Amino acid sequence: MKDKIARLFISSVTCISPKLASKLVYKHHTGKKLNLKNPKLFNEKLMYLKLNNYNKNDLVVMCSDKINLEKYVKACGYKDLTNKIIKIYKNANEINFNELPKQLALKCNHGCKFNIIIPDKSKIDQEEVKKQLNKWLKTKYGYITAETHYFKIKPRIYAEEYIKSDKVLPNDYKVYCFNGKAKCILVCTNREKELEQLMVDTSWNKLDYLKEEVVTKDNISKPKHLKEMIEISEKLSKPFPFVRVDFYESNTKPILGELTFTPARCADNDYNEKGNIELGKMLDINEKK
Repeated sequence: MKDKIARLFISSVTCISPKLASKLVYKHHTGKKLNLKNPKLFNEKLMYLKLNNYNKNDLVVMCSDKINLEKYVKACGYKDLTNKIIKIYKNANEINFNELPKQLALKCNHGCKFNIIIPDKSKIDQEEVKKQLNKWLKTKYGYITAETHYFKIKPRIYAEEYIKSDKVLPNDYKVYCFNGKAKCILVCTNREKELEQLMVDTSWNKLDYLKEEVVTKDNISKPKHLKEMIEISEKLSKPFPFVRVDFYESNTKPILGELTFTPARCADNDYNEKGNIELGKMLDINEKK
């Protein structure tokens, strides 16, 4: 109930002042006061970009839309980099599971964590799945997180091909890119059970940027397609001061998941003090693009 009230309150404040809402979100998640006059920390600089650049950047809006992202990727010269979309729906009532493959993913395009991974559709409650998707579809994601670039995205549901890997959920490789250069990678594995995370540089050396309780594994094998992921990330990230390029890896190739411009609402509490400072140094918010 408290979370619901908090979301409603932030939504109301966002309508009036996204800046004030951002300060409240930052304080709630980090326990600190947001410094926008002279931002130094990574989270602070991301907040500054969100409020002064990404909020009016049409390319950011386009690339934040999980469906329209493919247009940008193809314009950059990459074919079949994103996972194949099987079908797009205005609402979940349009979904006919008989027309869909046994394994698939159902997602919404206008926010974060609106995903249902289905290894076997015969084992799901179809009506419950539709109910959840319709609930997400009605969620005004950008309002409850004070991320105004989501305002312009038309909410839709899409069915996506199932990513075949050795696990139910494939490893997630999040490449941090600053002004077109990949600097480090956040690795997320064992996502279906107890999440394990590790941050490394592009040569796969561990970086001490995360809190001790967040790093649950000191050694995660590098992906087979690491070099390709870095090359792709740098090309896709060129127009932006910062973007996180998120990949999955199937048994045969890297698959682009999304471009993330404001990770964790720009209030990620997983970084330790060193990580927040060092990542902040990498981000030049004054460079004109």
